[in-house]
Amino acid sequence: MTDHAPPRHLRRIRSFVLREGRMTPAQQRAFDAHWARFGIDYTGTPQDYAARFGRRAPLVLEIGFGNGEALAWASEHDPGRDYLGVEVHGPGVGRLMNALAARDAANVRLYKHDAVEVLEHEIPPGALAEARIWFPDPWHKKRHNKRRIIQPDFVALLASRVAPDGLLHLATDWQPYAEHMLEVMEAAPGWRNAVGPGQYAEKPAWRIETHFERRGLKLGHGVWDLLYHRR
Repeated sequence: MTDHAPPRHLRRIRSFVLREGRMTPAQQRAFDAHWARFGIDYTGTPQDYAARFGRRAPLVLEIGFGNGEALAWASEHDPGRDYLGVEVHGPGVGRLMNALAARDAANVRLYKHDAVEVLEHEIPPGALAEARIWFPDPWHKKRHNKRRIIQPDFVALLASRVAPDGLLHLATDWQPYAEHMLEVMEAAPGWRNAVGPGQYAEKPAWRIETHFERRGLKLGHGVWDLLYHRR
């Protein structure tokens, strides 16, 4: 049996630069009015998500949800599953909370915190049915490549948190990062390619084309999806 325990000394990945920007009044009001409902304060202890959501349902994690456009759509069109979003940038969290409140969403909870720490300390082993990382910062410069979130230690940590046969869905519009993702995932013992060794996947129907993606496509960028099942 393959050991899916996370590495003991996971190098601290900082796959983001915390450029908060200025929150609009509406985004700030979202924290005042809706954080108690949608937010989870990081405590560094394992969470009981069934208690958080008031039911037992498959749990989907999206890391780095940006402005929340894709997470809002997915949770609305997939009410049978619960969604957990992690994002460090306050304006995007506020925007998403306003959208969730507008439709009285019940199946989404959010962290405004570092995803590695949430995975290490808050999400129990095997708790996730699916994890999604769409369009993470590619860190274009070669000297910054080590800051990319998709690294061997990180995907080993993810494997320890995803249930057997659960799904990991990666997407990027930067070809060198797509190649890096494929290299890391094909070598990862906890994962198997859902469409065949060394293969990229067709864009699944559940990943909508976001404003960010449309902008990239207009600039001539390609988009690469990778789907892996937990062994």
